Amino acid sequence: MKRYMGSLLPVLLVFTACNSSNDYVKVIHDPVLYSKTVKRLNDIVLENNFPPMIASRNYAYANIAAYEVTAAGDSNYVSLAGQIKHLPAMPKPAEPKQVDFPFAALIAFCKVGNAVTFPEGSMDVYVDELKQKAKDAGMPSEIFDNSLVYANAVADSILSWSKKDNYSQTRSASKYTITNEPGTWQPTPPAYAQGVEPHWREIRTLALDSASQFMPARPPKFDVQDKKSVFYNAVTAVKNIVDSLTPEQKQIADFWDDNPFKLNVVGHVQYATKKFSPSGHWMNIVGIIAQKQHADFSETVYAYTKTGIALFDGFISCWDEKYRSNYVRPETVINKYFAPEWQPYIQTPPFPEYTSGHAVISAAAAEVMTNIFGENISYTDSSELEFGIPNRSFTSVKMAAEEASVSRVYGGIHYKYSCEVGAQEGRLVGTLINQRLQMKRK
Repeated sequence: MKRYMGSLLPVLLVFTACNSSNDYVKVIHDPVLYSKTVKRLNDIVLENNFPPMIASRNYAYANIAAYEVTAAGDSNYVSLAGQIKHLPAMPKPAEPKQVDFPFAALIAFCKVGNAVTFPEGSMDVYVDELKQKAKDAGMPSEIFDNSLVYANAVADSILSWSKKDNYSQTRSASKYTITNEPGTWQPTPPAYAQGVEPHWREIRTLALDSASQFMPARPPKFDVQDKKSVFYNAVTAVKNIVDSLTPEQKQIADFWDDNPFKLNVVGHVQYATKKFSPSGHWMNIVGIIAQKQHADFSETVYAYTKTGIALFDGFISCWDEKYRSNYVRPETVINKYFAPEWQPYIQTPPFPEYTSGHAVISAAAAEVMTNIFGENISYTDSSELEFGIPNRSFTSVKMAAEEASVSRVYGGIHYKYSCEVGAQEGRLVGTLINQRLQMKRK
């Protein structure tokens, strides 16, 4: 039974009778408002060039804060405290004070999002808009104030917990050391940037027992001499695919590029273009499907949160392997041994190749979203339209995850087996989250 505002029903009946044309419940409890709030954080992440794994941390903690508020007000949902072993019990709303839980969830999301992003305070203007929206819609001042107090209490608890995940310690950790050993990752053009987040596997996981819980098999041995070797055939396959891409394959590569910071070089001029990170893209997809399925406010928060956890743990699992195998990118091999001027279709990101991050996190997200919404949920993904890239339609989120995975081969930045193994790794992550986190009562 849902109890968004405790014993508020008599008050609501009087209030709506007097002000039925300005019902704050209809405004604040609209699940689309929550999706718009997540999108606002997504925009801030984009503006500040967050790498994809750091972006996933922002989404995970902000959504967990909103979820814990939601679970306190809706008995259909269960707190994650104890299910995530290191998450402590959250504060309870003070009885008999009346709290509007959806409003408190929005505020808690923003407070945590504000604190884990840089620069801190990036969501202040948006929070002021939310507060004004609630007031303009007629939310009683007592409920407004009580909701803020409760939102802040939960947000503060989540922030205190988040600070123990080893993130701050990894900010001063050593940088990746490049070696000349054949087959190891080397910086790639045009930026030749250092390896991004080589210590991300040291970040505390949420549902996984450890970063290496689903450690994949060793990648094929680097070998460009034996034309029958797995590696030789894989790298030449990438070159051949990119050299003969169809318009459809190019669109797929562009659609899932999700490069938060692409460095463009034209002559002596350099400039950057930005898109959502892959985690931001999947957050958008959650909103699209939740709206299509007519999910209410609580289910929408639940879907974002569970998917956010899958993305977060998926990146940790993937980065654990990336900096274990330190595998060379196709661009490096092709330029050195086959075609010095060859370029991939999309820009190679600055970290080791194996396994594919897109494959891991997309498969993990698809597993949990399928668990929430069901199989074969068709939808049209309009996430990339704001970047001038046409929509794509899918018959299921798993179909989308498979396309996201193969897009990296079309882009020329991954070997096919790295995507296939990565997808299996992601499915294991997602399946474990479904098994361990029983967030919604049957």
